[in-house]
Amino acid sequence: MTKDKTLSSTQFKQELAEAIPHLRAFGRSLAGDRDVADDLVQDTLLKAWAARDRFIAGTSMRAWTFVILRNTFFSSMRRKKFTGNYDELVAERILSAPASQQDPLHLADLQRALMELSEDQREAIILVGAGGYSYEEAAEIADCAIGTMKSRVSRARKTLEEILDEGRFTSASDGHEDLAATALENIIGEVAKIGS
Repeated sequence: MTKDKTLSSTQFKQELAEAIPHLRAFGRSLAGDRDVADDLVQDTLLKAWAARDRFIAGTSMRAWTFVILRNTFFSSMRRKKFTGNYDELVAERILSAPASQQDPLHLADLQRALMELSEDQREAIILVGAGGYSYEEAAEIADCAIGTMKSRVSRARKTLEEILDEGRFTSASDGHEDLAATALENIIGEVAKIGS
């Protein structure tokens, strides 16, 4: 690489720091858990710093770090493929909860429905739908063709609509006292930062 295509350590740190809120929002959207997302962001920052000589000045730091975060997330998911968490209290609530078809639609339901999507569909709908990225930008971040991104978004929207209409959730809510406020923060407050 030529000298004019790299950033100084100070410039790199500044651009990397500016990407942190967006990374946190994207990480939370992918992982569905604040602690896991914070770990993802920390791993991403370490990997980005270690690979700083490969970053080309003038390109998007946010897109570059999103790719690192995404790859870190999927690598982690592959390692955890055969493990699962069991929470007895959550399982008990599922058995005693009223039918979700009778409940009004809540933001918490939308958050739960997002977690029902496959990882690639959830990532696509978050990037394009909530993050405000164009299909081209989202495809670049997800390292796929534009047509693939459009297909993932379309399938994600259709699946979300079916899940919400039928009330078919396989995962339980997170048990917070104010689910709507938590979901609102997770879906709108945090994810909206991606597009800013």
